[in-house]
Amino acid sequence: MTGAVMGWVLVICGVLLSLSAFGAIIRMIQGPALLDRVLAADVLLAVVAAGLSVDMAANRHTNHLALVVAITLIGFIGSVTVARFVHERRRP
Repeated sequence: MTGAVMGWVLVICGVLLSLSAFGAIIRMIQGPALLDRVLAADVLLAVVAAGLSVDMAANRHTNHLALVVAITLIGFIGSVTVARFVHERRRP
């Protein structure tokens, strides 16, 4: 890609990721239920991982790859744990 096109792609990715993070933070604040807040936290972790991936693609390195894997793994395990906790709590 040429430099100008890559610059526009990075700006568009940055704006979209920023809007996604803002929406997730709003849902974390407003969320009426625990599961809404947990899902918003998971989305926020995914946005952070995507931001690190965009940085790796733009600068052509893989320095943050272990961090991206760790963030996505923590997000997945946390969401599953809270979902199981809520499921067990709602049982009669």
